[in-house]
Amino acid sequence: MEDWFNQVDATYRGDLRELNELNFARFDAKLEQCVAQLDAKLKQGLAEVRADLAGLAAKLEQRLAEVRADLRDELHAQGKMLMRWMFVFWVGNVATTAVLVFGLAHFLRP
Repeated sequence: MEDWFNQVDATYRGDLRELNELNFARFDAKLEQCVAQLDAKLKQGLAEVRADLAGLAAKLEQRLAEVRADLRDELHAQGKMLMRWMFVFWVGNVATTAVLVFGLAHFLRP
């Protein structure tokens, strides 16, 4: 009788092991499928992000070019204004110096 229980127990253990292996194989297949789907979604998402970043980089390059052009124009305008003020200052100094020289020469004459 004890041998019969051992045989039944061994049979049930074998059946249970086989059933567990089948369930694990099914679980493993589903897990592989989920991982493959997740990998595909991740790759698609990364491709979209890369495309968005490329578009943003192009817009940034364009905006930087515009800012550079605006800055160049503004610096040019500032340079022109500075030259005008330098000329006015120079003319004022020359005129003042000339008046002082002629005035001193006039007063120093005997």
